[in-house]
Amino acid sequence: MIDRKVTLTDSLTGKSVELPVLDATYGDAVMDIGKLNKEFGLFTYDPGFVSTASCESAITYLDGEKGELMYRGYPIEQLATKCSFLEVCYLLWNGELPNKNEYIEFRNIIMHHTLMHETLRMFLDGFRYDAHPMAMMTGIVGSMASFYQDKLDINDPEHRMITAHRLISKMPTIAAACYKHSIGQPIMYPRNDLSYAGNFLHMMFATPCKEYIIDPVAEEAIDVLLILHADHEQNASTSTVRLAGSSGTNPFAAIAAGIACLWGPAHGGANEAVLKMLNQIGTVDNIDKFIAKAKDKDDPFRLMGFGHRVYKNFDPRAKLIKGIADKVLAKYGDDPLMHIAIRLEEIALKDQYFIERKLYPNVDFYSGIIYKALKIPVTMFTPMFVIARTIGWITHWNEMISDPNLKIGRPRQRYIGPTERDIKK
Repeated sequence: MIDRKVTLTDSLTGKSVELPVLDATYGDAVMDIGKLNKEFGLFTYDPGFVSTASCESAITYLDGEKGELMYRGYPIEQLATKCSFLEVCYLLWNGELPNKNEYIEFRNIIMHHTLMHETLRMFLDGFRYDAHPMAMMTGIVGSMASFYQDKLDINDPEHRMITAHRLISKMPTIAAACYKHSIGQPIMYPRNDLSYAGNFLHMMFATPCKEYIIDPVAEEAIDVLLILHADHEQNASTSTVRLAGSSGTNPFAAIAAGIACLWGPAHGGANEAVLKMLNQIGTVDNIDKFIAKAKDKDDPFRLMGFGHRVYKNFDPRAKLIKGIADKVLAKYGDDPLMHIAIRLEEIALKDQYFIERKLYPNVDFYSGIIYKALKIPVTMFTPMFVIARTIGWITHWNEMISDPNLKIGRPRQRYIGPTERDIKK
């Protein structure tokens, strides 16, 4: 490690301070600004935290310039093609991939704790028949703290692990139950003999009237999509979980806060926006007209699913998800929206306007089309994201709680309101 420092000098007073630079395994080093306020009486100003590292983490690394994403050092391309979602869950939580016996034990734990508490299931009846599944999930997950009070000591590693298992196990059950409630169908209980993805499809689409046969193409597609969405470093919802958790609140409350954040259209709702955009374009013949609208800075129309806040190159998840989309559409028919999507991608990769701005297709570009082909309704797109991201959230929460230097999150502000004044009356 290089002993490196940055010297800052106040141009008004001439006073200087040396700030240590901390190396990273990959990516940019960070400057420790802890002494800045004490020495200068200043805070940094960074709206959106675009230049601020809020924590140290050993979980996920992404390089936006190179288009790389790794979980615990493993490239996403290898994980998505060689591992199951539950293997990835084990990796994220434990730091290493499981051996055969470890995987069998972990899978048994997860698949034998999938039932919701019956009273918790009845909690659904308190929601309107047409309530959005994300609204229900936020409330239900938050309420889980009242059902599992026996293992809520956040300072006990075993309690944290059991809570993680409960969340991973029950989130698909909760999501599917919310969907069934919203369409007036009876809730289907989970089946422990199925795979994680297969069990979710069963709970979503089976009814007591007839047997539901799980299609291996759909099962594989869901499993890969869960892997691709499992974690993504310090995004808005993960940062929300960390901030909420830093107060010492229970993990169910922290995860519920993450769900609420993910519901925002700028975060978890992006693939839904892509589908709406493709429907708005309508046919391949209309693409040129909408491309022109997208280039017109005075036109409010935006091409959704292109570009990324972090990735300045091709989103590595988008390459993988396109292959899954091809498999799904080959099995479930030719979707006209896919023709529009393919043509948009061709234009984006060749048009100088998109190349200069590095507006490449991202993971949301194809995921909505896959969900649509699998008959998953638009209202369930974001809950699918919740199921996948639960392991990332709880792992980041655990990493934070395990840090002996944990401090409650407390961002500063630049006050621009009125000066002190007196009430006159």
